[in-house]
Amino acid sequence: MSNEIPEQATMIAEAVRFGTVSASQVLEEHLARIDTREAEIHAFNLVLADEARERAAEIDSIVAEGRDPGPLAGVPVALKDNLCTRGIPTTCSSKILGDWKPPYDATVVKRLSEAGAVAVGKTNLDEFAMGSSTENSAFGPTRNPHDTTRVPGGSSGGSAAAVAAGFAAISLGSDTGGSIRQPAALCGTVGVKPTYGAVSRLGLIAFGSSLDQIGPFTHTVDDAALTLEAISGHDPADSTSIERPPLDLRSKLMMGAAGLRVGRVTDLPAGASPDVQQRLDEAFDALAAAGAEIVDVEVPAFGYGLTAYYLIAPAEASSNLARFDGVRFGARTSAPDTNQMYMATRTDGFGAEVKRRIMLGTYALSAGYQEAYYGRAQKVRRLIANDFAAAYANVDVILTPASPTVAFEVGDKASDPLAMYLCDTYTIPSNLSGDPGMSVPFGTGDHGLPVGVQVLAPALQDHTMFRAAAELERYVQSQQEGALA
Repeated sequence: MSNEIPEQATMIAEAVRFGTVSASQVLEEHLARIDTREAEIHAFNLVLADEARERAAEIDSIVAEGRDPGPLAGVPVALKDNLCTRGIPTTCSSKILGDWKPPYDATVVKRLSEAGAVAVGKTNLDEFAMGSSTENSAFGPTRNPHDTTRVPGGSSGGSAAAVAAGFAAISLGSDTGGSIRQPAALCGTVGVKPTYGAVSRLGLIAFGSSLDQIGPFTHTVDDAALTLEAISGHDPADSTSIERPPLDLRSKLMMGAAGLRVGRVTDLPAGASPDVQQRLDEAFDALAAAGAEIVDVEVPAFGYGLTAYYLIAPAEASSNLARFDGVRFGARTSAPDTNQMYMATRTDGFGAEVKRRIMLGTYALSAGYQEAYYGRAQKVRRLIANDFAAAYANVDVILTPASPTVAFEVGDKASDPLAMYLCDTYTIPSNLSGDPGMSVPFGTGDHGLPVGVQVLAPALQDHTMFRAAAELERYVQSQQEGALA
């Protein structure tokens, strides 16, 4: 960016509030970047240039009148295209939704607007958030801004790519089994899945209702904290929303790591590549040097989380996607009778991965099999929560890889669903337990591509997770400054 327009959300908001730059100037800088690189990256399903210009002008008028424009004043944000936006197409990157325009805004969209943010577009995703590479979109794949021959991760790959490419200072994604943290790692951004229920899910088109959580992608830990403070807090219209005030995160970022007990999982499943493991080991060393205590813990949940998830998540998807039938929502394919219309609509409207998961989930819920599959998986989920609770009795946070490898090439895993599912080995367990997790950029690995370290914490201890993440970020910044000196 130019010297006049800062890149970080906190700095943009401060500059707009104090009149150093206008929200319109900030927006035009970001739209120029979109014009330059969007064709090769395809981060967006829809760019809202005209709407964004109107909103930026409104923010500038508020500033000129001496009123408070909000903590995210003039900050360009990108929204995953499974978040409802009133009167604006929300497709979930699926043909079955076509150009459906919701009659209301998701709660997080309203809260971003109330905080002064400027929405610049709806981002691409794996169809209905089912995937780990953003190759399953009905509108074509998104590519990694660091190397466009490689994937950005998924399912929130468009949101991750939008921030990594400088198209937006903040983006929102959803995380059902790692769909924020894994693409954040592959694109070199901060990505956060908060405690389940800390952020309203109202207006998020559901994949797995007991697993989904909305969170931000940002350039810095501070930006992520600012964003979560703006969008978190109780929403009486969401039955899964925790009755607590907004998260208090930024006040904890400078506390340092002294006294923190950091868990190193001794029974972590194999699969992390040597370059990723090297960065993880360095992260433990960095926190130890900052005064943290490294404690070995066992968390068997990492070994069986994947199996439980791929029964629970498809079962919930099967139920949630039943409404997309050509009658209640979305596109319809004509046929001689209702049953044939249902079949034709879903055959034409859903992609291969969505069909695969619907069939898996329907089977797991079918008569005679529900207890053997779905019921047993729910019991395993309880054991997973117990495993984490036992570990957190001895540690404050846990570090793992966010992704087993750096970004892989487009098409590399597309024909092998199991290989794709294994990308989420380290992220899935915390969705099953409901605990928070985040990916922090921590250097590079093979081919000079970003590596993310995952920080996990107990439910409602998001502030402790951010405290550790901020220390990791400071270490990376000190290493970069040392290299430049």
